[in-house]
Amino acid sequence: MATTTSLETSSPAASVSPGEELGRRLRSGDLVLLRGELGAGKTTFVRGIARGVGSAAPVASPTFQLVRIYPGRLQLAHVDLYRLKKGDELRDLGLDELLDAGAVVVEWGDRIDKRLGADAAMISIEDQGGDRRLIRTDRDLRR
Repeated sequence: MATTTSLETSSPAASVSPGEELGRRLRSGDLVLLRGELGAGKTTFVRGIARGVGSAAPVASPTFQLVRIYPGRLQLAHVDLYRLKKGDELRDLGLDELLDAGAVVVEWGDRIDKRLGADAAMISIEDQGGDRRLIRTDRDLRR
């Protein structure tokens, strides 16, 4: 299912909204891969996803912690691969266990092995200058 949809937003608050919509659709075992440059708005988008799964926890970039867990109607694991390289470090994250416990959203998701991410949703976020962002769903959740 390779459907591509795009949305241009003009503020951080507007970038949270499509994340929230995605979060409402998440089920246990869903994997969402995010790609975009530093400062593109990936963590802002995850704020919306967390809100959509019913979490009131504050969302912060897990760059130094690697994984943050947000409770809600569904556990959401927020993973940041910025500091990891492909290979053993990625295998050691316990992604399968996180997927068994709920949904997982991965910043820098293009670093995930293609076989592992084959069924994942893929979302690209591009800085368009100022507060404008282009949020593109390259591959939606499989249902």
